[in-house]
Amino acid sequence: MSQTKHKERTRAQESTNAIEKLYISMRHLFSRGFYKPMGVSGETLRKSLLLLRPEIYGSIAEDRVELNGLVYVIERLPEGIEECQFINLTADEGYANSHFKVIVPPKRRRNCYRIDRDQMNIEITRGRSEIYDILTHLTFLFIESHKIKERVLLNLEESVTREWEHLEEIVLNNKALSDEEREITIAHLGNILGRTYDEVAHAYKSFTSSENPDRFFQIIYWLGKLAINESCHQRKRTVTFSSVLSESIGHHIYGEVWANNIKKVLKDNNLLERPIHIISANMHSVLNSIYAPNALPNEAKNNEGFELYQLLSNDESKPLHKKIKEYASHNGLIYIKDTSGTNINVQVIDTQKINFNEISFEKKNSKEQDPVIIVMDYAFGEQAYETMDELLKPYKENGNSTHLNVESVSIMGKAGILEGGKGDIMIPSSHIFEGTADNYPFKNELAKEDLEGFGVQSFDGAMVTVLGTSLQNKDLLKFFHDSTWNVIGLEMEGAHYQKAIQSASKIRGNISENVKVRYAYYASDNPLETGATLASGGLGMTGVVPTYAITQRILEQIF
Repeated sequence: MSQTKHKERTRAQESTNAIEKLYISMRHLFSRGFYKPMGVSGETLRKSLLLLRPEIYGSIAEDRVELNGLVYVIERLPEGIEECQFINLTADEGYANSHFKVIVPPKRRRNCYRIDRDQMNIEITRGRSEIYDILTHLTFLFIESHKIKERVLLNLEESVTREWEHLEEIVLNNKALSDEEREITIAHLGNILGRTYDEVAHAYKSFTSSENPDRFFQIIYWLGKLAINESCHQRKRTVTFSSVLSESIGHHIYGEVWANNIKKVLKDNNLLERPIHIISANMHSVLNSIYAPNALPNEAKNNEGFELYQLLSNDESKPLHKKIKEYASHNGLIYIKDTSGTNINVQVIDTQKINFNEISFEKKNSKEQDPVIIVMDYAFGEQAYETMDELLKPYKENGNSTHLNVESVSIMGKAGILEGGKGDIMIPSSHIFEGTADNYPFKNELAKEDLEGFGVQSFDGAMVTVLGTSLQNKDLLKFFHDSTWNVIGLEMEGAHYQKAIQSASKIRGNISENVKVRYAYYASDNPLETGATLASGGLGMTGVVPTYAITQRILEQIF
C-alpha cells in the first residue's frame, strides 16, 4: 500500500496563512474591545508578523533592531506614542472641541490626541483598513522595543548596561549635547541596537528636526523603558477600542456625510444634472494640468511640457501654488475641505468656465454639454468602497431623488510594482483580492500604449488589492508575479473601488451601466528589490512624469 506523500508548504503558502491569521486576529481583538500586544492576547499577531517577515519591516525576525522599518512606522504614528502605555482607538468623539492638541502623523492623515503622560488616543474615521494599519505598526514597534530591552536589561532587578544609563541620563534630563557627546551617544546606541555606527548615525538624521534634533534618542529610550516596565513591573501596554468605534465601523457614517456634502455643493451650483467625471487622485495634478498654463503664463513659456510641473513640485514653489489656486477659484474650481472625518478633500471643476484656448486639451468627447469633474483625494483601503459607494448613490432632498449622470470614474495612484522600478506605470485589466481570490475584471479605457513615449516603462496585467502594503514579503509577491495570476503590482484600494462601481452600475442602477472606468498607477516602490521598498524613501521628483502623464491621458479622454 503506497504511502501518502506530504508536500512541504512553500514560503508563499505560509505567508498567505500568516496574513489570514493576522486578519482574523485583528477582527477578533477589535470585537473583544481591548488587548495587550505583548501579552497572551497579542501573541497570534506577533507570531504571524514574525512568520510573515514583511519586506517593509526588514529584520523584524532578527535580534538586531530594524531601523528603516522604524523610520517608516514612526512617520505613520503620532509623535510621542512610544512613551504611552495605553493606546485608545476611538471614533470621532469630539476631542477636536477640547483643549487637547491635535497630533497628525507626517505620513498619515489621522487626528491623534495625547490625553496624559501615559495615554494616546487615535481617531479612526477611514474604516477597518486604518485599524489593520495601526495594529500591525504597533505590533512591529513593540516587538522592536523588546529587542532593545533584551540587549540592555541584565536581570529582572532592573540592572542595566552602562550604555543604557548614559542614554537615560540624556533623555530624562533633556540634556543639550555637543557634537562630540552626540557621537558618543550614537556609538553607545550601536551596542544597544545591534547596529553599526554608520547605520545608527543615518537613522539619527532621519528623525532629526530643528525643533527636536535628538528625537531618535528619545524614541529608543522610551521604547526600551516601556518594555522594561512590562518585564519588571507587569505594566503591560494596552490597546483599547472605544464602544462608539465598535458601533460605527462598517456603517458608512463618515462616507455618507462626505458624499452628501459634495452633492449639496453640486446642487447649490446648478451642477447636479450635468455629466459628471469622478477622478480619485492627488489634489494637485488635475488642478495644475488644467489651470497652471493660464495662471502662470511666464513660467509656462519658460518651462515646456512637464518642466512646468517639475518646477511646481519644488518645495520653494508655494507662491506659485497660491497663484494657481486663486486663478482656479475664479475659473470654475470649487474646493470642498473635508469636515466629515473621512480626511478626503474634494475639488469640483465646472469645465464651462475653463479657457480651453490656453491649454493643450481639445474638446473632442464632451462637445454637447460641458462636464463637471469631481477630484477626490486618495481613500485608504476599505474606505474606498465606503466613499465611492456613497458618492454614486442618488442625491435625496425633501423626498426627491436625483441620480447623478456619472459618465466615467478614473482612479490613479501609487502602487508597488513587481516588474520595473520606481516611477514606472501600471495599467490593470483586473483587480484581485489577496487571500480570497475574489476578482473584478473590467474594460480599462486606458491602455498600456497610451502611457508610452513619456520616458517611463508601462506594464499591463492584473493588480492585487492587499490587506496592507506593509504586510507583503518577497515570497508571496513572487508567487503572484510568476504564477498564471500575472500580477504586475499591489495596492490597497482598487478592488474596493471596482466593487462599488460595479454594484452601482450593474446591479443597483444608481449610475449608467455604460460608465467608463480608467485605472492607472505609478510605482512608489518595488518590494521584490532589496533597497527599493517603501521604507527606502519616497519618490521625490521621480513621481512627477508618471503622475502628470496619467493625468494628461485621463483629461484627454474626458474632454
